[in-house]
Amino acid sequence: MNQTASPQPAHVTLSNAVSSVPSGALKEHGPAGIQVESFPNPWKHPFAALRWIPARIFGLASLTLILAVVAALPVLNFFALGYLLEAEGRVARTGKLRDAFPLLAIAPRIGTIVLGTGFWILSLRLFSLYVADAQTIAPAGITTGQLRILLIILATGTALHLCLALARGGGLGCFFRPFKNAIWLRRRLQRGDYWIYAGEHLRSFIVALRLKHHFWLGIRGYLGAAIWLFPPTALLAVGDGSDARTLISVAGGIWLVFVLSWLPFLQARLAAENRFSAILEPRRAIECFKRAPFSWALTTILVHALALPLYLLKVRLPPQDAMWLITVVFIVSIYPARILTGLAYGRAARQSKSAWYDLTWVCRAVVLGALLAFVFLLFFTQGIGEHGKRTLFEHHAFLLPWPL
Repeated sequence: MNQTASPQPAHVTLSNAVSSVPSGALKEHGPAGIQVESFPNPWKHPFAALRWIPARIFGLASLTLILAVVAALPVLNFFALGYLLEAEGRVARTGKLRDAFPLLAIAPRIGTIVLGTGFWILSLRLFSLYVADAQTIAPAGITTGQLRILLIILATGTALHLCLALARGGGLGCFFRPFKNAIWLRRRLQRGDYWIYAGEHLRSFIVALRLKHHFWLGIRGYLGAAIWLFPPTALLAVGDGSDARTLISVAGGIWLVFVLSWLPFLQARLAAENRFSAILEPRRAIECFKRAPFSWALTTILVHALALPLYLLKVRLPPQDAMWLITVVFIVSIYPARILTGLAYGRAARQSKSAWYDLTWVCRAVVLGALLAFVFLLFFTQGIGEHGKRTLFEHHAFLLPWPL
């Protein structure tokens, strides 16, 4: 029998959490090898450096809006959670902030596609409203009939133009050069490689999104966090003013304090090792705490502090079609928290010795005190949140930005 696959000691698994993941997992996936362009040397390439800065800003803005829209859609919001966990896991494995934006390389292209498509659809929509007004004023008029025919022609031309712009790659210039798109199509048809070219670009783009990976990671991260959060939260929600129920609620609150103290790093461990059972091993989280107590304490406090603004926004909810406005706040607040957690976990995983004993206990006391205050505030959110007691179970710092 082969004995080489014997289990490793726990301390080896923890210290080698970073190196246990294949290096290929840290790169963007896709046939085209999509990568984020490094910052050019401003002395050698000043104009390239000037272009790089707004391009990255546009990419970050596009990424934030894309995640916000996806996070507002039921079921699809698992993609958003999976993406945040992927970013957290990458930072935990490498310890580098540049790995905190896995889709930043293709986010600008998605942004230009949204802008270009939105411009033409909005223009067509405005013209259709003008035709509708003409139809109301003079339904049998000659001009009205001509406008209807023109609307059909414009709609057909716009659809063809958008398809060609997407086939050429979806760059911003492609959406505003219809004649160049037509010339490009003619040349591709003459060569006979149009379908090959368009298919390769579409396949490369879809593979780079890693949809299956992010969706599955989001589901596992959600289920793992729910296993820890729902039992104590259910006890916390029992309280209604009577003595017996109040004691149960207090017990649930104390239980929840301890869960919240290690759950951020258990989720980070799941993301870093891509292993569901990692979130069910609290001893590993305690070992990490002993190695980097100050980073742990600071990160834990910041994670829960950044989660508070969304509770306030849930006092009065917008309509369903405007829910993405709230999820923008979710992305802006929770994304940095995920990155900080990944950095703290990676730092702890790389440490080989425990920190000073007294420092460990001071940090532990500070964290528990801060979490007691957080749970106290959390208990009263059921009285101000539009969802009532359901607000207690949402835990958007670890679960979905919006309940299922």
